[in-house]
Amino acid sequence: MTGWSRRSFLGAAALVALQAAVPGGAAVLGKLDPKDAPSPRRRKFMRMVADHVIPATDTPGAGAVGTGDFVLVALAHGLEGTRRPPAANPAFAPFMRADGSLDHAAWLEARLGPKWLTLPSARRHDALAALDAAAFKGDASAAPWRAIKGLILTGYYTSEVGGSKELNYELVPGRFDPKVPVTPETRAYSSDWTAVDFG
Repeated sequence: MTGWSRRSFLGAAALVALQAAVPGGAAVLGKLDPKDAPSPRRRKFMRMVADHVIPATDTPGAGAVGTGDFVLVALAHGLEGTRRPPAANPAFAPFMRADGSLDHAAWLEARLGPKWLTLPSARRHDALAALDAAAFKGDASAAPWRAIKGLILTGYYTSEVGGSKELNYELVPGRFDPKVPVTPETRAYSSDWTAVDFG
């Protein structure tokens, strides 16, 4: 798939909206093509990855709000360009789908190792931090992590918890304040899309 058609975009949006309304997203995941349907182990894996990216604080973490399931649905539908063929890299060969795209979830599981789920939390965090550093320093073999992390952030901050409890919400147009004091407790606004790059 090289681009979005209106039909595929609306279909993916409907699935994402439905997933948000169903606890755990099980009903939505069950409607995926069987070759894209994740196993319970993969769902647990992605939930834990999401929780390490956005852990619980005074608000629930990404895993608790179903972000792992969102990411799996988004990957199946090619959000963030994940159904486009990746740059040629022999390390990706074992994880290629029949359509030439990379199975990001399978790649991530292999990259972190089969024992990642059983490691102590601090070691799981260290493994993800090392992958994150490699991906954002330009390591081509770690590049798929950037799309996965982007989907985790999108899934969390468009959830009810992420959009209304982790972030502030103010109905647009709101009021104009030329000088707003910012403290460490100040939260961003979920209704402020001025800095979002949709490209």
